[in-house]
Amino acid sequence: MKVDLMRHIDYFAGVPIAFILTILLKIASLFSSTKKVKPKNILFIELSEMGSTILADPAMRKAQKVFDAELFFCIFSKNKESLFLLNTIKEENVFLIRSESIVSLFIDLFRFLSWTRKRRIDTVVDMELFSRCPAIMTGLSGAKNKVGFHSFYNEGLYRGDMLTHKVSYNSHMHIAKNFIALVNALIADNKEVPYSKTLIKDEEICLTKVFPSEEARNIVWEKVKNEYPAFGDGVDHIVLMNPNASDLLPQRRWPLDKFAKVIQMTLDYDPTAVVLITGSSEEAKEMQRLTLMVNNYRCINFTGKVEFKELPVLYSISSFMLTSDSGPGHFSAITELPTFILFGPETPVLYGSLGNSTPVYAGLACSPCVTAFNHRKTPCKDNVCLQIISEDVVFEKIKKHLKTGK
Repeated sequence: MKVDLMRHIDYFAGVPIAFILTILLKIASLFSSTKKVKPKNILFIELSEMGSTILADPAMRKAQKVFDAELFFCIFSKNKESLFLLNTIKEENVFLIRSESIVSLFIDLFRFLSWTRKRRIDTVVDMELFSRCPAIMTGLSGAKNKVGFHSFYNEGLYRGDMLTHKVSYNSHMHIAKNFIALVNALIADNKEVPYSKTLIKDEEICLTKVFPSEEARNIVWEKVKNEYPAFGDGVDHIVLMNPNASDLLPQRRWPLDKFAKVIQMTLDYDPTAVVLITGSSEEAKEMQRLTLMVNNYRCINFTGKVEFKELPVLYSISSFMLTSDSGPGHFSAITELPTFILFGPETPVLYGSLGNSTPVYAGLACSPCVTAFNHRKTPCKDNVCLQIISEDVVFEKIKKHLKTGK
């Protein structure tokens, strides 16, 4: 389904369902036990963003450590691969929601009700900010502990009132720390309004690093050499460029002609570099157009040439990456790869990578224009916030990782 259609369904169906379900659950609570339950089977829900599974990893690991709990996860099927980069969640503990059609979506939502009960899910952590669907799933999960962000007196999205632990979303704090706050709400000894009255330090959101084996590195090296057989003959390092962004927010895309210019500047400055343009196989046609714009034999359209699980391996053998504000900026955070990320409609203060990254951000008066309070829906059709970032500014930032032949 298209993103806007999903937003309409979430609004027109989600609001009344959340309202009715809130009333029913309030009535049911009058006849049920309020005894505190220690989390043992914890389900995290984050459907729509692949990068968020990386940002949520410190929170999930904290929950696992504190409660010695079995972890589960619910995500859209198209985003599932991002969950397995760090192996925090077992594959058999993942519930997939298909979003290809309305029919498949509703079938999976009904399957979800049985799935949570069979696995004795006692705690659900709803990490979503922008959607009513996860709030409804949390309410119907059958879990005793239901944790999530609540609007309180903020005029944000209406998501019902079905939580046992209502956490105040902090729009001035990095989202990874907000995820930690959800887990801290479960740890709290006493009821708080709002949760979570805790100090979250920077060291709490450090990611586990991945160090690929030599065998895995050799496999990816061979894939690079298949596309560029001359590698090693005067060319000795890889520069990655990831121009695309998800359909969820196309305003995050830096213009292709600017990417082309930076690639040309890179190859002119550093004769020992080869540029690999990365992306999914669905993006191959557009990235081929970029390759032709650059018109240099050391610029290779590498879209779809490695499997998703091989991305950390590719990052481990590369010198650095320039990317739009999208998944790869977060995927690379589990390696040591220096990553330069172009921000516009969102801010690195809240959504910056947790890795070895440098944000490139103009910080216009209108930025960020997508937030937790507008369903990540912006009226902007002209992303000046990114267009204003010049090729020279970007090149100056990445140049220290290049080798001049002059």
